[in-house]
Amino acid sequence: MKNNFSKLIMLPKYILLIFLATTISCWQNDDDDPPTEPVDQLPPATQTGAGTFGCLLDGEVYLPGNIPNKMDCVYQYVNSGYYLSLQGSKRDSNNNIIRISLNTKRKEIQQNETYNLLENIDENAYGSYFYNLNFSYTSLVHSGELTITKLDFDNHIVSGTFWFDVKDSAGVVHEIRDGRFDMRFTE
Repeated sequence: MKNNFSKLIMLPKYILLIFLATTISCWQNDDDDPPTEPVDQLPPATQTGAGTFGCLLDGEVYLPGNIPNKMDCVYQYVNSGYYLSLQGSKRDSNNNIIRISLNTKRKEIQQNETYNLLENIDENAYGSYFYNLNFSYTSLVHSGELTITKLDFDNHIVSGTFWFDVKDSAGVVHEIRDGRFDMRFTE
């Protein structure tokens, strides 16, 4: 009787161990699953010259690719002012080129400064959207912001964040959001 009683006491411990082992084996590692939110699919906002560019274009992930010179960044002094030209390009499923760019025209940029993206005129910062041979620029009505988080002339690194709206040639307003870049520039 004593043996049966000790076996009866051990039974709940075995059940608990089996339950725990089954539960643990059923857990999934969510870190291995790809991100489901579009913003989580963008490159991280780094400041190392990682060669990244990305944003949400009308709520969809926009990453440069499938085209020669998919990214380019130039920051230089020409004649009477500084010019920044930073862009990411790709082809869509219909083979049209889409390019999103950030620019300054005779305007010097500084680290830890935010610039309004306005018209494509001297002494301004502006954003542009290129689709199927048509350029569209930010304006006083459809504007945005560019923040420079790093500007390193020794290592030729420029990093930052951006957002803007732009009205294309067909009258459609495109929303560029959660933009970030970390690129090496040429002078």
